[in-house]
Amino acid sequence: MVPAEGGPATGPTVLRILLGSQLRRLREGAGVTRETAGWEIRSSESKISRMELGRVGFKERDVADLLTLYGVKDVEERDALLKLAREANSPGWWHRYGDVLPGWFQSYLGLEAAAALIRTYEVQFVPGLLQTPDYARAVILLGHRGAPAAEIDRRVSLRMARQDVLRRSRPPQLWAVLDEAALRRPIGGPDVMRGQLDALIEATAAPHVRLQVVQFEAGGHAAASGAFSILRFGDEELPDIVYIEQLTSAIYLDKRDDLDYYALAMERLCVEAAPPERTPELLTRIRDELYPA
Repeated sequence: MVPAEGGPATGPTVLRILLGSQLRRLREGAGVTRETAGWEIRSSESKISRMELGRVGFKERDVADLLTLYGVKDVEERDALLKLAREANSPGWWHRYGDVLPGWFQSYLGLEAAAALIRTYEVQFVPGLLQTPDYARAVILLGHRGAPAAEIDRRVSLRMARQDVLRRSRPPQLWAVLDEAALRRPIGGPDVMRGQLDALIEATAAPHVRLQVVQFEAGGHAAASGAFSILRFGDEELPDIVYIEQLTSAIYLDKRDDLDYYALAMERLCVEAAPPERTPELLTRIRDELYPA
């Protein structure tokens, strides 16, 4: 199935995943092995695997050759899939930040931009989609203290540009769960933290943002191992994806067992956290207690 024009899943990352999944179904339906498909496009079985997972770009010639191998003769179907291949190779908005953007994070930005629902748990920091510029700068400086001021400015600008996704006419639903420690850790100093807490209080009023806090009194909880996000997409062809960020890389999980494990952990977190309607009160209390005006 080719996504409808103007649909929510139109970013290049998601288009690659959609095209890859369709090529996989066509290959399996034709009874062709990955090894044979790789030979057809003068490549390897592993290249076909990466293509079908949407992890590499597509050459239009390769897609055309594969469609022929798989017996796809209908002109309209071929044209639609070749058009999808061209669109999947178009650069995303984040490519202009290539000088400060690691390659492993580019895939996440593409998925985030196309998600219908973003569920995230954070233990150390406020989620990037909800950070103020001053807070973002303070967080970025923790890992890039020796970087030139211009580079820091670029990194802050990139993080703020990510937040445009929440200001779209059809924004994704953002459901964030924060450990209380993230709100009490004085990143950037009292003024920065007060401004950040004010911004979080304001964010709770948005209909597409749900924010919960896991208070210290909850004790140990289901996600004690660290932060993670679950992305869900509006297109039924796309599986949910779990994203786990590390210092110099990231892990993307889409196997059913992994998805079920993290979905259950997220559900438990939401139960253990204070209910969303209490969040403005909790944020206000922490702000006034630790960062008074």
